[in-house]
Amino acid sequence: MDLKQLSYFVSVVDHMSFSKAAEKLHISQPSLSNAIKNLERDLGFQIIERNTRNSRLTEAGEVLYGRAIHLLSEMAIVKKEMEEVKLIGKGELQIGMIESVKYWIPKVISLYNKKFPEMHIRLMEVLSGDDVMNSLRKYETHAIITNQQIKEVDIETVPLYKEKLVLVLHENHPMATRESIMLKELEQEPFIISTEGFQTREDILRAFELEDTVPTIKYEIERFETALSLVGENLGIALIPENYLQGPYNLTIVSKIIDSRALERTVYLTYMKNRYVSPAIQAFIMEVEGFFEYKVSD
Repeated sequence: MDLKQLSYFVSVVDHMSFSKAAEKLHISQPSLSNAIKNLERDLGFQIIERNTRNSRLTEAGEVLYGRAIHLLSEMAIVKKEMEEVKLIGKGELQIGMIESVKYWIPKVISLYNKKFPEMHIRLMEVLSGDDVMNSLRKYETHAIITNQQIKEVDIETVPLYKEKLVLVLHENHPMATRESIMLKELEQEPFIISTEGFQTREDILRAFELEDTVPTIKYEIERFETALSLVGENLGIALIPENYLQGPYNLTIVSKIIDSRALERTVYLTYMKNRYVSPAIQAFIMEVEGFFEYKVSD
């Protein structure tokens, strides 16, 4: 039994078809069938039951499939790490991030580019907590800047800074000229909030809960950009990270700080603890950590 045989077996299971798997693997169907038969001979038992209509896994095949997926995933990780060992100042840096870091991440990249001008940098949004963990563990990203406090033994979570969640509303809104606004006063307003699974949503709902009230949720969104567009049309109000407002936005939008300690969040840098990364990639992680003059406590 070897890794090629296992990869062929996984492909057959994933496609539920020998012909489709053979096409995907760029080999002939007879060659694929022989490879699976040889694997069954080596194992000493049948792993796929074949008939004229379809194929299905035997009980032993189901066990092998789970193990094969794990082994192939581990080998892909080893291969990627070995490729990165060879890269000194070159290669690709994959960074996940939340929307509100857009005001400072270009500054960090500018400093980093002076030291590693040949690195190709890929930036992508990674928002929910599950997405953060999956992306890191699948080696899709080297590091992720997130507002999720990840508490996993294999993931390092470094607090970078705190930021407030501020109220945004249209300049024509009756509260736009108010000096101070209490959270409880917003309970009847058409509220714009992140969809389920986002930490910002949980933080906002927790803040309302502490005031013994709930918001009137009218719109659910995935991006703060969408929230600002809705506010710009005076369709509702929203609470968004203060740093998201660092850049240009609709001048008809007014921001207000709500007096609530609960409307504050921490931004973290996360990465795999035991993953090998090249010196160039490690340098970026250190650049991010060093960009902030102080660290916040847990």
